Amino acid sequence: MSQSETTATGKFSLLPGSITRFFLLLIIVLLVTMGVMVQSAVNTWLKDRSYQIVDITHAVHKRIDTWRYATWLIYDNIAAAPGSASGENLQETRLKQDVYYLEKTRRKTEALIFGSHDSATLEMTQRMSTYLDTLWGAETVPWSMYYLNGQDNSMILISTLPLKDLSSGFKESTIGSIVDSRRAEMLQQANALDERESFSSLRRLAWQNGHYFTLRTTFNQPGHLATVVAFDLPINDLIPPDMPLDSFRLEPDNSAQNMRAPADKKESPESASITFNGSKIEIASPLNSTGMRLVWQVPFGTLLLDTLQNILLPLLLNIGLLALALFGYSTFRFQPGRQSESLSSSGSSNELRVLRALNEEIVSILPLGLLVHDQEANRTIMSNKIADHLLPHLNLQNITAMADQHQGVIQATINNELYEIRQFRSQVASRTQIFIIRDQDREVLVNKKLKQAQRLYEKNQQGRAVFMQNISDAFKRPLKELASQAASISAPESQQIASQADNLVRMVDEIQLANMLENDTWKGNATLFSIQDLINEVVPEVLPVIKRKGLQLLINNHLPANDKRHGDRDALRRIVLMLIQYSVTTTQIGKITLEVSSDESAEDRLTFRILDTGEGVTLSEVDNLHFPFLNDTQSDRYGKANALTFWLCDQLARKLGGHLNIKARESLGTRYSLHVKMAATPQEEDEEGLLDDVVIMVDVTSSEIRNIVVRQLENWGASCITPDERLTSQEYDLFLTDNPSNLTASGLLLSDDESGVRTIGPGQMRVNFNMSNAMQEAVLQLIEEQLAQEEILESPLGGDENAELHASGYYSLFVDTVPDDVKRLYTESAAKDFAALAQTAHRLKGVFAMLNLVPGKQLCETLEHLIREKDASGTEKYISDIDTYVKSLL
Repeated sequence: MSQSETTATGKFSLLPGSITRFFLLLIIVLLVTMGVMVQSAVNTWLKDRSYQIVDITHAVHKRIDTWRYATWLIYDNIAAAPGSASGENLQETRLKQDVYYLEKTRRKTEALIFGSHDSATLEMTQRMSTYLDTLWGAETVPWSMYYLNGQDNSMILISTLPLKDLSSGFKESTIGSIVDSRRAEMLQQANALDERESFSSLRRLAWQNGHYFTLRTTFNQPGHLATVVAFDLPINDLIPPDMPLDSFRLEPDNSAQNMRAPADKKESPESASITFNGSKIEIASPLNSTGMRLVWQVPFGTLLLDTLQNILLPLLLNIGLLALALFGYSTFRFQPGRQSESLSSSGSSNELRVLRALNEEIVSILPLGLLVHDQEANRTIMSNKIADHLLPHLNLQNITAMADQHQGVIQATINNELYEIRQFRSQVASRTQIFIIRDQDREVLVNKKLKQAQRLYEKNQQGRAVFMQNISDAFKRPLKELASQAASISAPESQQIASQADNLVRMVDEIQLANMLENDTWKGNATLFSIQDLINEVVPEVLPVIKRKGLQLLINNHLPANDKRHGDRDALRRIVLMLIQYSVTTTQIGKITLEVSSDESAEDRLTFRILDTGEGVTLSEVDNLHFPFLNDTQSDRYGKANALTFWLCDQLARKLGGHLNIKARESLGTRYSLHVKMAATPQEEDEEGLLDDVVIMVDVTSSEIRNIVVRQLENWGASCITPDERLTSQEYDLFLTDNPSNLTASGLLLSDDESGVRTIGPGQMRVNFNMSNAMQEAVLQLIEEQLAQEEILESPLGGDENAELHASGYYSLFVDTVPDDVKRLYTESAAKDFAALAQTAHRLKGVFAMLNLVPGKQLCETLEHLIREKDASGTEKYISDIDTYVKSLL
């Protein structure tokens, strides 16, 4: 080799080392660049968020200053203003004891007064509410003010929330608890001598999703208790949409700098402090002149996600360059040489040896005889122990000739044992034969053993089914005798014994049914039946256990009243009953709802949904749907849930052409969806309804109960109205309510825990609205009683009263005055003028008493009672009754 070639080769050998160092330096630069990029992005994110928190703090401080001024203005000018003559026209409504509602025309704000008070307090409430109407007129978030009056120790609440509806609706307890807590806070501040102004932490209004804090100001009055004014200041409109409200909190600021800062100085971005608290980041900014600070707490993961989202593209580019640099470094760092060639040759020989040893191991463990024979060399290339044992008894030349004549398969007997020999010609070596030897006698023996095992298994299955049937029959008869004997004993303990015996009998029946379903010996009995009649049977059976736990049962049947289905009624009844009983066991408080509907896609498919408000069944319990008693079940103080229920219900549902589906959510309840297939019978058209031309007043608070009752009544042909829909002079035939205080006259009191129909007074009955037969019976009985009462009014006694009225000489005066008073009753009732209505009713009662018309006098006395209670629906009903009575006299 020449000198020039040697020099060139030396230079080339130095090149890979330089390239390796270059790639190493590039990797370090890329790593540093990535770190700087991430740090810069994190600092930018924290700085932007700090600016946002400072801006929010400034807005909150501005709102506090605004309502500080409003607080002093309300106390000095609005509340202290002298009374006016217009205050005599103010009206208030007593919602409940010591709670009064201010009636006003403008309804932007509503006002409640808690506690005893005088007219001056009422006028002051009107002035403050009118003033706040102006301030809050354009606001969309909820605002509230609390005024603890030091003059008479009353509490005034003025808010943009619908206080009257909330106080009388389902949130009554929530409003009461809020007011009680505010009164306690304000009384505590009034007793604090060194605290003139205070702030609360951030609070949340649950049903409005509103976040707010309370500003409380104390005003001392000589000779009186201190007056405290509190405003609930919302912050929903001050927080950007990308910052969750739940992550904010308001807490006291212990630094003295906050109290010394001037009120008119805007917070600087440096005033925001950033701290790392575990896995979360806290950004805090003080509220000047308040002693409080606003803290925003955000998880560390949010910082990482936002940062990665902002630098995603340059970060991916940096990672790509880093991967290329690593690839280049590894490529030039390790270069193959001549030594690798020798290593590869030695590795190939080792690989061949390992492969040969592996082939020999596979051949030796084969359960068949394997023989590879070279005919040219007349030698055995490969064989295993089974072939070596048979090789002295084999003539391979004859076997090859016979196999060629019989498609390569022959049978040979060696030592009285039958063998099957298969011949294959090698595709690699043309003169090489491959023989596979199989022991036929051993395979026949194995097949016989398999068949015998299968017969034994089937016999055991049949024996187990017969055993379960016989043992169930053996237990069932003594248990029935025990239950009947326990029921005949009058001792209280015998009821528990009878109940336990009935449960045992039911469990034995379920075991027998499960055995029949598993053996496919169950036969259904298809009949024509009504789904509603089936529900009417199920409700009385589950009602005792539901009442025992204090639960509510709602039956929502969407099927028509005359709907009939063709299918197995007993199987469907058993499924619904067992699922409700299981739902009762797993539900501690709340309600259980049964919904029945038909699929829109197919009329013959029915869906039963049972929803409860329990803890929800566990996943292990749902596994019992596929195999009974696989996992333990929940329990209550009365017993455990039946572990056979899910499997049994699902198997019966499949027999009915459907299936059972169970979905549960922890602490929210369980939904059981039962789908079955039952053919519907054609319904007759234009069938006359049972309650045609009957108008029924339905005064029900719960919308669910109202929908159930209205659907039943409308299916029977009745027309239903509510107190809000009813016209002033519109009459109705029946009155239904779920509030016992509203049932002042004849009508039905709706309940979910009544076993049927029960009379609770003259013309008053209590009925279970879940049972259509009980509802129908109560409605018809009430109509019969009303018809009988009308016959009594039209009897000669009514004629005697009319004759007595004519004979008294006051008939003309009666005609001129009484009908006008009745019309006046209608007008005053429509205007809700209870004071004038009471005077007119008292005047009419005096007229009836003077003329000795006892029924009219009694009607007026009841009307006066309803006026005092301010019962609008009852008042309208009795005005209609008085009008009917007067018309009968005229």
